[in-house]
Amino acid sequence: MPDAFVHPEYLVDTAWLAAHLNDRDLRVLDATTHTLPYPDFSLYDVVPGRAEFETAHVPGAGFVDIEHDVSRPDPRLHFMLPSPELFASAMSRFGVGDDTLVVAYSTANHWWATRLWWMLRVFGHDRAAVLDGGFQKWAAQGRPVEQGPPRPTAPRHFTARFRPELVADKQDVLAVLADPSTCNVNALRPEQHAGTGGVHYGRRGHISGSINIPAVHHINPDNTFKGAAEMRALFAPALAKPRVVTYCGGGIAATSVALILAMLGYEQVKVYDASLTEWAADRTLPMELG
Repeated sequence: MPDAFVHPEYLVDTAWLAAHLNDRDLRVLDATTHTLPYPDFSLYDVVPGRAEFETAHVPGAGFVDIEHDVSRPDPRLHFMLPSPELFASAMSRFGVGDDTLVVAYSTANHWWATRLWWMLRVFGHDRAAVLDGGFQKWAAQGRPVEQGPPRPTAPRHFTARFRPELVADKQDVLAVLADPSTCNVNALRPEQHAGTGGVHYGRRGHISGSINIPAVHHINPDNTFKGAAEMRALFAPALAKPRVVTYCGGGIAATSVALILAMLGYEQVKVYDASLTEWAADRTLPMELG
């Protein structure tokens, strides 16, 4: 049906989560991260959201530091996908097993939760969802919270099965430039796409030929995701093509695009993991304004 998601299970609402907090096969993970722009807006400092977590979090939740717990260290690029071994070790440490349903949320922008959802999918774990409305809606409804560090959690066995078909690199994006059957979607804010404001990663604007479907337009004022019919209209240019590659500044907001397209039943989606942090730094690669 046009007014329904094909895969609604990738979102859970706050009422469902409140009713299932004690399920043995459930693990709730807070993925909050902040990116604080440099004065010249060329890049940003990364600040994990652990302080907010310890102030208040969903009861029983764990905290995942996206940059340090589940990303590959790189001298220039933030948030790069880790090896399967590193990711499996982290998930095991956080109490995620092969049969665990993971619900990810953020107290900041929703795309930190979608990043964790996408990483789980990349490493073969489909039992993952994002909390619709995030911690913002949970708190606004007066639902229970805990304070302090996460509770101790017994490790579980997590099997990582890497899916390369979900990940794009620079060569994939270069191929898209000459491929009319693939839609290249920029998930950054409109002013970043146009090159008129915001963090610019060294060069302003967007990858030549890409369109803008900003992640900030994916959600309602209450931080919940827009409905299926509205999403189909918003994503019409992407849905009209057989394949999509999506990017942003560092492969984070782009995962909101990946989540929505998956919910709409569109499977041929790759996220450019290094995104503009890599692309804009290489002046031989085409970008445009407007």
